[in-house]
Amino acid sequence: MPPAHSNTAARAFLWAGLPLIAVLAALSLFVGVSSLSPAALWAEGMSGRSAQILFAARLPRTLALMLAGAGMAMAGLVMQILVRNRFVEPSTVGTTEAAGLGILLVMLFVPDLPVFARMLVAAVFGLAGTALFLAVLRAVPLRSTLMVPLIGILLSGVIGAVSTFIAYRYDFLQSLTAWMQGDFSIILRGRYEMLWLALAMLVALYFAADRFTVAGLGKELATSLGLNHRAVVWLGLGLVALISAAVVATVGNIPFLGLVVPNIVSLMVGDNTRRSLPLVVMGGAGMVLACDIVGRVVIRPYEIPIGTTMGVIGSAVFLFLLLRGRNRVA
Repeated sequence: MPPAHSNTAARAFLWAGLPLIAVLAALSLFVGVSSLSPAALWAEGMSGRSAQILFAARLPRTLALMLAGAGMAMAGLVMQILVRNRFVEPSTVGTTEAAGLGILLVMLFVPDLPVFARMLVAAVFGLAGTALFLAVLRAVPLRSTLMVPLIGILLSGVIGAVSTFIAYRYDFLQSLTAWMQGDFSIILRGRYEMLWLALAMLVALYFAADRFTVAGLGKELATSLGLNHRAVVWLGLGLVALISAAVVATVGNIPFLGLVVPNIVSLMVGDNTRRSLPLVVMGGAGMVLACDIVGRVVIRPYEIPIGTTMGVIGSAVFLFLLLRGRNRVA
């Protein structure tokens, strides 16, 4: 797709998507077990029960959904640029599993550690898990692009097995399963603010977008163009680790989101990071909002965790992309 057409398409999708995001956010505010409506808010005023539900639970949950979705989609975009493979994202290369292992160890051995310190520990473990994945990629001969996600899934399985063994050994398995499920029902005012970190990471990525685009061309070409490729890679890995840690520490794992959204955006507008970034952020927020609303409605008054709904949708899209990639290789 020519650049001019790509820019036009990006603007068109952006302006079409913003009203949809606004509608989904409004639905998220008024869908749930507790009865809440604009009429009730108007009748009861800002000191009534409806206003308390809105500001203590519904608004924080909606903001958390949008921030987590935008952050994980952005992290997936960065991972795909750095690895130069469209089939990777934090939950398929061991990043979120390693972050979860870090949080598990903190909860077992330093349970009184502040929430922000837990996130930093999770970020260090997530960064280590991502670095391990990249080291394995360098050591294994890759005859197909499909080998990259397969290696990542195997590594994620190994790290997940280590977490499961430790949790089983210390009778913490049920808590680990519930923690990593991905659930926004626990979000209240005062329990989601770490996710604003995703907004800071978005600003950093926007200013470094052109550098990431050049880094995606490969180490040799990027270096020949005067880019410090190693610095950009470590910046990207740090960004992915911090976002993944903040999301895992707050709501748990949201699988496949960082895989699905960047691929859909790439099919629409191409691979330029600066052009695709707003659409990736908007798409991530919109998909998480939609999946959460579905989970709240399908078996109401109970909820389906977003890890389940996103896992079903994301795995189906992931399989489609794998088969599409195989057909292109063939």
